[in-house]
Amino acid sequence: MGQGASGGLNRQGLPGDRKNDGDKKEKKFEPAAPPARVGRKQRKQKGPEAAARLPTVTPLSKCKLRLLKLERIKDYLLMEEEFVSNQERLKPQEEKTEEDRSKVDDLRGSPMSVGNLEELIDENHAIVSSSVGPEYYVGILSFVDKDQLEPGCAILMHNKVLSVVGLLQDEVDPMVSVMKVEKAPLESYADIGGLDAQIQEIKEAVELPLTHPELYEDIGIKPPKGVILYGEPGTGKTLLAKAVANSTSATFLRVVGSELIQKYLGDGPKLVRELFRVADDLSPSIVFIDEIDAVGTKRYDAHSGGEREIQRTMLELLNQLDGFDSRGDVKVILATNRIESLDPALLRPGRIDRKIEFPLPDIKTRRRIFQIHTSRMTLADDVNLEEFVMTKDEFSGADIKAICTEAGLLALRERRMKVRLALLFPLIARKEIPLSNDCVCVSTACMYDFFFPLFVFACVGEVGVAFCLSTRTGSIVFQSK
Repeated sequence: MGQGASGGLNRQGLPGDRKNDGDKKEKKFEPAAPPARVGRKQRKQKGPEAAARLPTVTPLSKCKLRLLKLERIKDYLLMEEEFVSNQERLKPQEEKTEEDRSKVDDLRGSPMSVGNLEELIDENHAIVSSSVGPEYYVGILSFVDKDQLEPGCAILMHNKVLSVVGLLQDEVDPMVSVMKVEKAPLESYADIGGLDAQIQEIKEAVELPLTHPELYEDIGIKPPKGVILYGEPGTGKTLLAKAVANSTSATFLRVVGSELIQKYLGDGPKLVRELFRVADDLSPSIVFIDEIDAVGTKRYDAHSGGEREIQRTMLELLNQLDGFDSRGDVKVILATNRIESLDPALLRPGRIDRKIEFPLPDIKTRRRIFQIHTSRMTLADDVNLEEFVMTKDEFSGADIKAICTEAGLLALRERRMKVRLALLFPLIARKEIPLSNDCVCVSTACMYDFFFPLFVFACVGEVGVAFCLSTRTGSIVFQSK
């Protein structure tokens, strides 16, 4: 064993061994290689993922351009997606908006414009001018009333086809439309008791110029423009005006003087102008102004705006009655109970050519009025109308009508089919119309029928009735107090 060990040592130390000689040679100096990268060295991953990993590729310019194109396409797709989502979200709201717009269009109708008719070419074509200015050659639709088309009238045009589709009527104040009497009154001249002279005068001044104007032309005079009816209340002024409206085919416009007094400044004169303009358009016509003293009183120094406005309304009425423009076939009838309070300028000839007075009825007129109002009434045998006709106290035709109407109502209250004399006496007392001083004899059978309604209507305090019983004649004698 020792030999082997010693032998091994000796072999290594042998001078003739070449391998050991080469190791002993000195190595040359070589500089250290620069490091390949700075930083911590990455360790290579091992495993199946490392095998599937693609190598790092440096893109070329062509690849970069393709990448930019794809990014731009992506942006476009994102924008399209956002647009589609917004459309789906806003679609219900747009449908609702479209539905509301269609409803508004239905309510609004077809678009129209207002124009003026310049010239009629033929029945189906015309030249019109719009509000903008240019003139158009347009057609006239078949449903348009061509008889009312005349140069200068206002028409309706359809904006899309520019055709005449309608005719605009002149604006009329609603109050004036109400004043027009559409249906003729039922009263006629036969319903007027007496007043023969008044009827003749109003026929000559109002009715005859409208029905036979050639008579005035032949004689060389101008017919009267208007008349005024004045007198006590209830004497038949309005009744006569109704009879005139019934007997003529002219348009009848009725207005009360208080209706011409308006709230705002300028409305009263405007209403007067509108009234006479409508009367001129509908001529021949008759304008009846009742209670003219409401606006036609004498002028004075007014201290308030309302009084000045009433005077301005009267001045416009004066201008319309006798102004620069001729009234033509327009006749005016005024009525009042106080003619002394009217302005003299309103009553002068040229404006009001005739003043017709209506007095209280005389005996003949009173008898005729009683006959008219009792013609359809059923009177008892004891009723003698002459007893009321011959009374010396004055009462109007309206009072007579009220007495007859009230007597009929009292007969209905008592379940009677005839009007008795006992019902007329209390009515005369209630109306404060006493009998004449002459005694009126009534049979004894009517005594109780007379006193019962007399006490019912409390007429003892109003009319003193004296009576005495005559045993010789068996009658009761009444005499007014």
